[in-house]
Amino acid sequence: MWPVRRESMRKSTIALHRDELKPAGVDIQPLSSLKSVVPVPHRDDHYMFVLLQAGSFLWEVDFKEIRMKGPSVCFIAPGQVHRYIDFRKAKGWLVFADTALVPPQYRNIFDTYLNVRQAVSSDREDAVFKLIPLLEQVLAEVARPLGAGVLGSLLETISGLVASGLVQERQAASLIGEPKYHTVARFKQLLRTQYKEVKQVKAYAALLHITPLYLNEVLKEVTGFSASYWIQQEVLLEARRMLYYTALDVKQIAYALGYEDHAYFSRFFRKHTGMTALDFRGAKPLFVPS
Repeated sequence: MWPVRRESMRKSTIALHRDELKPAGVDIQPLSSLKSVVPVPHRDDHYMFVLLQAGSFLWEVDFKEIRMKGPSVCFIAPGQVHRYIDFRKAKGWLVFADTALVPPQYRNIFDTYLNVRQAVSSDREDAVFKLIPLLEQVLAEVARPLGAGVLGSLLETISGLVASGLVQERQAASLIGEPKYHTVARFKQLLRTQYKEVKQVKAYAALLHITPLYLNEVLKEVTGFSASYWIQQEVLLEARRMLYYTALDVKQIAYALGYEDHAYFSRFFRKHTGMTALDFRGAKPLFVPS
């Protein structure tokens, strides 16, 4: 493996892959068709489900390494910066799905586990693997009467099986359907869309029509962390993305994240990461396989 000059990969914005799916809103790619060259890190405007029957796969998703060993499943949500780094004897599929085809109750689960737990072990005989050949057949015949509806039902089932794997732990499964779980999911949805403008716990509590104390209690019970922690992490994650994948300077990034005082942003970043923004930008090399 050898390092790639990072400067040559930086642009003013992070690449966003949009409108890539077939008209039906679903696409499938066998893992055997992937190239050995590491792709440029990018975001998608759709969900991607990694269904690994056998072999191994290494992903980088929002600066975290996700190591998969088959059989296992993984989801990558719209907006996450990702790329695959390595795979060996990988057998399975990538399933790409328009967000509208993933039911809200499953999107809530994915939002809850985002950047916390996105891959889980599975079973070689898991129904999710058995559904892919059928999904491929229906996708090829989507023009037939009711084809789009059948395709949507299959995608709903596949996304549901992945979500089910995430909540298979007894404690997590017991929370599904409870008001506390929906509060956490709604908070994370609001956070993903408003973190640049809204950074106060009390403001999110007001949007949810609950008290800041209750919001913190629920988040700590379900996720283990407070509301302020998740707000900070959302800001820091996007700051890392912009520092690493774009050529914007620190002042521009601070303004883009809603900070009028870039010096305050710099202090905030250093306090919570242990390094300056510029040190972070120069710390992590990019690699491609040899």
